[in-house]
Amino acid sequence: MSNHMMKTVIPPSLEAGDTIGIVCPSGYLPAEKVDAAVQAFRSWGYRVVTGKTVGHQYHYFSGTDKERLRDLQRMMDDDSIQAVFCGRGGYGMGRIIDLVRFRKFRERPKWIIGYSDITVLQMHLYARYGIASLHAPMASSFIGADPADPCLASLRDALAGRPLAYEVPAHEYNRPGRARGTLIGGNLSLLAHLTGTRSEAPTKNALLFIEDVGEYIYNIDRMMYQLRRSGQLKKLAGLIVGRFTESRDTVIPFGMQPEDVIRDVVKDYDYPVCFHFPVSHDRENFSLKIGCEYDFAVTPGNVVLRTS
Repeated sequence: MSNHMMKTVIPPSLEAGDTIGIVCPSGYLPAEKVDAAVQAFRSWGYRVVTGKTVGHQYHYFSGTDKERLRDLQRMMDDDSIQAVFCGRGGYGMGRIIDLVRFRKFRERPKWIIGYSDITVLQMHLYARYGIASLHAPMASSFIGADPADPCLASLRDALAGRPLAYEVPAHEYNRPGRARGTLIGGNLSLLAHLTGTRSEAPTKNALLFIEDVGEYIYNIDRMMYQLRRSGQLKKLAGLIVGRFTESRDTVIPFGMQPEDVIRDVVKDYDYPVCFHFPVSHDRENFSLKIGCEYDFAVTPGNVVLRTS
């Protein structure tokens, strides 16, 4: 099934007293690292339950493939849980995505929250079933954060069903224009990894956002060419370039920064593009609803992205 003909299914907003389940479907996360997130969710009026993978370790992962799959499946299918918060990314979702059963989840969808490696699950949900999800801060973002942190506030607003609107300064590489489209995207490495799989979402008339961390610049170039050569960049409504933090260079310098690479790869297209949008693996990581309609405006003075 493809979502081309489907209207996006938007999970219900949360209400006071609803329960958020915390799960780690990918990398290992020490149990104490979810404490700040648990406290924040409770202060927002929600109940919290933690899965068996939180604090559990199997080498790099938060459990064997079978353990991680079981924990995620249980959270997705449990009617007493209204949202599933992924504690961290890392790596591992791609190993189990084809084993996840979505029959019950499709009947009662709920917000899947996370980013980074969780991009695999979020894009699969949209590509296969047209279900929206939430690119948003994970557990580490809550540690030592100001209670009024705007990125955490954006997650709170998103869960409560309030409209999301962001205004950011202009960047010299921005390409002006206005567009409306379905917002998709996430971590560039995972979007490249999903190319040619059942989890690759259609990009025609979509607003695509990308970010990454710790990648070699030549690898960012290679992944962008993979998206271009597979046709995923050709018919976008717009491109939102987040931060590429901790990028690395080779001994013989590549000669370009990540922003130069991306600008060069999309130079032949005419849709609006913005750079340095505040989505990243860093503290600045605002919540975005994957699969939902957004209005995108790039002007010489600023960039505005808001839910339609």
